[in-house]
Amino acid sequence: MTTGAIWLAATPIGNSDDASPRLRHLLEHADLIAAEDTRRLRALCSRLGVSPTGEIIAVHDHNEASKAEGIVSQAAQGSTVLLVSDAGTPTVSDPGFRVVQAAIGAGVAVHPLPGPSAALAALSVSGLPSDRFAFEGFLPRKTGEILRRLESVRDDPRTLIWFESPKRLRATLEHMGNVLGADRPAAVCRELTKTYEEVVRGSLEEVLSTMPEEPRGEITIVTAGYRGHMSVDEALPEVQELAEELGLKEACAQVAQRTGLRKNALYKAALKELA
Repeated sequence: MTTGAIWLAATPIGNSDDASPRLRHLLEHADLIAAEDTRRLRALCSRLGVSPTGEIIAVHDHNEASKAEGIVSQAAQGSTVLLVSDAGTPTVSDPGFRVVQAAIGAGVAVHPLPGPSAALAALSVSGLPSDRFAFEGFLPRKTGEILRRLESVRDDPRTLIWFESPKRLRATLEHMGNVLGADRPAAVCRELTKTYEEVVRGSLEEVLSTMPEEPRGEITIVTAGYRGHMSVDEALPEVQELAEELGLKEACAQVAQRTGLRKNALYKAALKELA
């Protein structure tokens, strides 16, 4: 383990068994642990059967700017510093960015300790293209700002990943449907890695129709990128070509995912073409 360095460690997003051996080792042996919430950190250590030996301090959005210099100073003097957020990877919609900037400016080594990430976990199970994607984090709170933000990415061809609170989920899906298009493919991932994990896939309209009035848990939304206004007729040649290898239903499913067209519409058109 490198001394005189800051480690950014990903922590479990739900299932404690996802904690890596390196995370367990650093929790036990780091000289300083900077945690977003010290109570949650101690609860995680208890579940893991780990007893930290170093100092534990709280570093969150409200105090990170004032704490960064002290954290970096300790690492510069030879301490092993571990920085963790409540769940997932630090700096990804979580504290850590200011500490990293300060460390780089001071010439202090910063190391990643990869692991759980709600954004990547959701992307991997969404069924949407993952060759190009962008993380958008949380939308603003005011309606006008929400709409402007969505308008700015409406024509982005990349798959987009969003975080959202349960209380705002239905309203956000409605805004997305209005701006991105109700037929835009999407996935809502709730409570990933936890007991009641749920992934709902379909168009934004379809996904919204399945959401309860008061959903619970941590939520990640994945939306398909913009694919232009391709018509069913324009997409048929690709369906027919893929069908020779994959079969008609799977071909329609893949083209629908890529274009945002409805799978049933492609299937009916392809059957009509074959008749």
